[in-house]
Amino acid sequence: MIASVAGRVGVVGLDHLVVEVGGVGLLVHTTPATAASARQGQEIRLSTSLVVREDSLTLYGFAEADEQATFELVQTVSGVGPRLALAMLAVLTPAQLHQAIAAEQVGVLTKVPGIGRKGAERLVLELRDKVGALAAARSADSGGTGERAPLVPAPAAWRAQVTEALVGLGWTAKQAESGVDKVAAQLGEEPEVAVALRAALRELGR
Repeated sequence: MIASVAGRVGVVGLDHLVVEVGGVGLLVHTTPATAASARQGQEIRLSTSLVVREDSLTLYGFAEADEQATFELVQTVSGVGPRLALAMLAVLTPAQLHQAIAAEQVGVLTKVPGIGRKGAERLVLELRDKVGALAAARSADSGGTGERAPLVPAPAAWRAQVTEALVGLGWTAKQAESGVDKVAAQLGEEPEVAVALRAALRELGR
């Protein structure tokens, strides 16, 4: 089990980082917020979860311990895999997710792409008695990893990148494109990719 990685950031993507450790570049899938907080060349340390499949080894990284704990906890629910777990953390913070489960706020949980009413009710049923321990252990330290270097690609490029990231998180192409259109109307045609992605997540989570 790879519990953490520490090294230099070689590549910053919308939902992943490549962390260079001992001459090896490790692809680490993250939430958009974690990726946006990193910058190429900086030293970073992430708590990690390694997901093992017959044909793949996939590493997921988290800037905060409660993110990792929540990521692993929600996967104990039937039908929740790592991609859906990461999508939850892209839309809701651990605190918001814990609160929604504890308060049985099904409507909040269904804002996550891939979670319908039945899935949200299953999350509440199976996890409401467990989230209290995580909430009590939540760190007050934000654990930020620094500012990301500005990235302002051409208009068509940022639209494609943000749309691809949203589809990867579980929204349909039509939903993703609609969210991107709303962001363009708000921010203009040349926003930073990380800023645009966060705005699109807010729009789609309404």
